[in-house]
Amino acid sequence: MTDTAAAINATNLGCSITCKDLEASIRFYRDAIGFAVAQTFENEGKVVAAVVAAGDCHIVLNQDDGKLGWDRIKGQGFYLQINVAGAADVDAAAARIKATGGTLLSEPADRPWGARMFQFNDLDGFKLGVSTPLVG
Repeated sequence: MTDTAAAINATNLGCSITCKDLEASIRFYRDAIGFAVAQTFENEGKVVAAVVAAGDCHIVLNQDDGKLGWDRIKGQGFYLQINVAGAADVDAAAARIKATGGTLLSEPADRPWGARMFQFNDLDGFKLGVSTPLVG
């Protein structure tokens, strides 16, 4: 059974994740992935959160306070997919991540379900992918 009538008029989806080292995560999302820092939030003169953005994609990075433990596994069963305009964008993103010392979980490849994509983990272990539909 498929329910096609949505009860909410959503315009986009953002997410908020916690980071062990916020400054390092900001650099990773900016330099390795290619996001821009859209906004930062300070508390007592120290940056405690940042919004990184690329197009309509926004991710809030928050400084973890450690109350739940520093060694806990973050984002297990959670996956963020960044959709880009074309295959060249997928390949360029993968190259940028590797050039800044990042490691890919999978190399860019055309997948049987009709997308070119790759996957990687951020500095805190959150799993992300960069994808674009293949043009038939």
